[in-house]
Amino acid sequence: MKLSIVVPCYNEEAVLSRFDTTIRAALAGVAVEYELCYVDDGSADGTLAGLRSLAQQHRGTTRYLSFSRNFGKEPAILAGLRAATGDAVIIMDADLQHPPELIEKMLDLYRLGHDQVVAKRCRHGDRRMRTALSRLYYRAVNTWVDVELTDGVGDFRLLSRKAVDALLSLPEYHRFSKGLFAWIGFDTVTFDYRNAAREAGETKWRFGSLVNYGIDGMLSFNCRPLRPAIYTGLGLAALAAVYTLWIIGAALVGGITAPGYVTLVAIIVGLGGLQMVMLGLIGEYIGRIYYEAKRRPHFLVKEGHVPVPAAAPAPGHADAATAGHRAG
Repeated sequence: MKLSIVVPCYNEEAVLSRFDTTIRAALAGVAVEYELCYVDDGSADGTLAGLRSLAQQHRGTTRYLSFSRNFGKEPAILAGLRAATGDAVIIMDADLQHPPELIEKMLDLYRLGHDQVVAKRCRHGDRRMRTALSRLYYRAVNTWVDVELTDGVGDFRLLSRKAVDALLSLPEYHRFSKGLFAWIGFDTVTFDYRNAAREAGETKWRFGSLVNYGIDGMLSFNCRPLRPAIYTGLGLAALAAVYTLWIIGAALVGGITAPGYVTLVAIIVGLGGLQMVMLGLIGEYIGRIYYEAKRRPHFLVKEGHVPVPAAAPAPGHADAATAGHRAG
């Protein structure tokens, strides 16, 4: 069999060489043909130069793509899956937080017939607040979304060619890989592992990025938040009707007065805020429709490298074989 390793990279100059050495050492003990598919997500440091060097150093087993700008990790994963040619594909980060020594275990489980072999990170060593917030989020999101999302499960997984082809058949612009992995289904097995410390550099995930990612997960696989908006509107309309009848009755019994100024202001502000939330929710869905309707590509590639086969190319195909070294 042939194994492809898809590695999204963004400003990973400090750890890239160490990752490549470590992953090749791990693959040396596994009896499979392999290729490393790096995707440079518009890095601002020397990541691209490092990928060029690796491609020259390890001809035949290294391919890379470099985006014209930073498009995000989801497009980088998609590009890597499109470039991968293996019978099985493993997605892993370049910061060595995904232990390469687990590849052999993944392959053993894959050979048992599983189409997805998922590594689930235990939260040992995480801050208690972060662990609690994460569990709360997954408990909340699983009451809304149409698929089951598991705490600790991320992109680190092995996919069979069948699963990869299924993912590539989904053309949506806003991609939420955790949900897509769960949505395609197939035979899946999960095992726990302890997350390793980042070897170098700093995390690209800030608090704001995590919040936005969480919102994407909430909205990408359902439209259920719109249904409570309808119920809330109906409930508020019923309360308004009851309140109106009460005001009319009070006026008929005790005469017209002008109390309740603070109450009126509070109601107006509260309802106004609620309306803005609902409009924002509707706007999120409309915005996603807007992007889908444009049908823009998920990413643009400014440079790429495809390994040249060991055998000489057939007559008339020399240009195709060498053009892959530098594609704009």
